[in-house]
Amino acid sequence: MRVIFSEDHKLRNARSELYGGELVAPFEAPFRAEWILAAVKDAGFTDVSAPERHGLETALKVHDAGYLSFLEGAWEKWKAAGYRGEAIATSFPVRRTSPRIPTQIDGLLGYYCNATETAISPGTWEAAVSSMQSAVTAADIVADGAKAAFALCRPPGHHAGIDSFGGYCFINNAAVAAQRFLDKGAKKVAVLDVDFHHGNGTQDIFYERGDVYFASLHGDPAEAFPHFLGYAEETGKGAGEGTTQNYPMPPGTPFSVWEAALTDALKRISAFGAEVIVLSLGVDTFEKDPISFFKLTSPDYITMGRAVAASGVPVLVVMEGGYGVPEIGPNVANTLKGIAG
Repeated sequence: MRVIFSEDHKLRNARSELYGGELVAPFEAPFRAEWILAAVKDAGFTDVSAPERHGLETALKVHDAGYLSFLEGAWEKWKAAGYRGEAIATSFPVRRTSPRIPTQIDGLLGYYCNATETAISPGTWEAAVSSMQSAVTAADIVADGAKAAFALCRPPGHHAGIDSFGGYCFINNAAVAAQRFLDKGAKKVAVLDVDFHHGNGTQDIFYERGDVYFASLHGDPAEAFPHFLGYAEETGKGAGEGTTQNYPMPPGTPFSVWEAALTDALKRISAFGAEVIVLSLGVDTFEKDPISFFKLTSPDYITMGRAVAASGVPVLVVMEGGYGVPEIGPNVANTLKGIAG
């Protein structure tokens, strides 16, 4: 299985995150990718290469053009305004407010932000683009006939919506990859999100589309970030009615319960007729992860990978979350082992 990885991820190295009322060192930091890369190499996945330098043509099919333009220029506008810290949103368009888009950087940040823990820092845009390029390059490998590939994306992407960033995410790598498969001839694609946190950005992008099936296994949004999407009654709208399936689960969920949800999701994906699965892989479902509440253990990721591979269609693995504990590397490697068979 080929691994696509960009050293440009290091350009995203924020100093601060708002957590528990304090500014702390970010949970999403460069060491995550280094741990994962070392572990997958140790597991035998040594065919690692840099991504092709793709442009934004595919991203513009899933993201608002104004939003991407904002991301590209946000740091320079922040500096030009004379601010000394990292760019953190402080004002938001909540209920019954004007739909107008502000022009000043503070207003723009609030307009496009969905979670204030995520600061924009130097190199954020460049790292996000390189992460997207990893996803597109890996998608092309699978579209050209490989059974599986791994896009070791950092920063992650599944919380980035049509026109919003947050949850450490800026460009939705999994959504861009799904679109890439469609552009290369697939008629139906599935995005299976197994990150602990609901893929609210991916749901936002595909909620009214019938060509992508989105299934997400996650912590109940009544109790876990991102809170405002991911409930079981959300099943799609318009052309997308019936192509979204959410599996919210409570604190302490063991693998047996989680696996049952996975089995159901894979059955629905098969019934949909998906020609390829984009696996949004978060290993923050691990029992020791510092910002989640599921109870998966390291061997469970092998089982999960085998179940996904048993679907019989090609699989593109796109890296999402998993934080703060060295086991994130072996857990990703175990997933790849399961998929590789």
